[in-house]
Amino acid sequence: MKEFLDYILIDYDNFTIKVYTLIQLFVVFIVVKVVLLLVKTGINKSSTFDIAKKYSVYQLIKYVAYTLTLISFLHILGFNVSYLLLGSSALLVGLGFGLQNLFSDFISGIILLIDSSVKVGDVIEVDGLIGQVVQIDFRTTMVITRDDKYIIVPNTDLTKNQLVNWTHNDVLSRFEIKVGVGYNSDINLVIKLLNDAVESHNAVEKSKKPVIRFSDFGESSLDFTVLFWSSEVFRIENVKSDIRIKIFELFKINNIEIPFPQRVIHKID
Repeated sequence: MKEFLDYILIDYDNFTIKVYTLIQLFVVFIVVKVVLLLVKTGINKSSTFDIAKKYSVYQLIKYVAYTLTLISFLHILGFNVSYLLLGSSALLVGLGFGLQNLFSDFISGIILLIDSSVKVGDVIEVDGLIGQVVQIDFRTTMVITRDDKYIIVPNTDLTKNQLVNWTHNDVLSRFEIKVGVGYNSDINLVIKLLNDAVESHNAVEKSKKPVIRFSDFGESSLDFTVLFWSSEVFRIENVKSDIRIKIFELFKINNIEIPFPQRVIHKID
C-alpha cells in the first residue's frame, strides 16, 4: 500500500507528484465542498437573515473558502506560499497599476455583499438603467431589465455613481399616472372614476388609499395626477397600462372627454 501511495506520477525538475499527493488534493476538495454545502444549508434554514442577506453571507464564505483551498493546494504540491508571494511582490505591484479598475470592481463587490446597499432581488436604477438584481459576484453584478435583457454591470458603477434602489427599505413604492379631461367635465365625478380605476387593480396596495390631485389648468384640459402604491415595482409599467385602460373605459361610459391639443390657424391674405 505504501509503495502505491509513494508511486511517482510526475517527476520534472525537482517537482514531483505522487499518488498520495493527488489523494490529499481530492480529500481537501471534497471536504471544502461538503463544508460549503453544510454552511449553505445552515444559512438557508436560518430565520435571522432574509433571502438577500443569506446570499451575501454565503458568497463571502465561499470566496474565503476557495482562497484557503488554493493556498492548501499550493502547500500540498510543495510550493512555499510565503516565498512565492515575496518573490512575486514586484510583479503584483505592476499588475496592481495595470489592473486597478479590476481590483476596484473586486473591492466594490465586497462592499456590496457586506453593507447590503444592493441585494439580490432589489430593483435599482443607475445611469438611466432600471433592472432587478439577479446575481452579485466579486467583479460584476447581473441585472435583468424590464425588457428581459440581462445586463452585466461592473460593481464600481454601483458604488461610485448615484444609484436609486426602489426596494431598499420597503417593497412598496409610490407611482403616478397623469391624465387630462375636458373643461366641461364634472371634477368630482372625474376624481371618483380615477379612484375606482386605481383601486380595482389587484397590484395596487389596498392598505394605502390612492391620492387624486387636480394638478393644473392645462391649455386644453384639466390635468389630474393619480398617486398609488404598489409592491409590483419591477413590472409597474404593466400595472400602469392596465389602470390607464380602466380609466379610459370608465371615462367612455360616463361621457368624460379626454381632449387633444387644438390649434387655430389664421389665413392672412
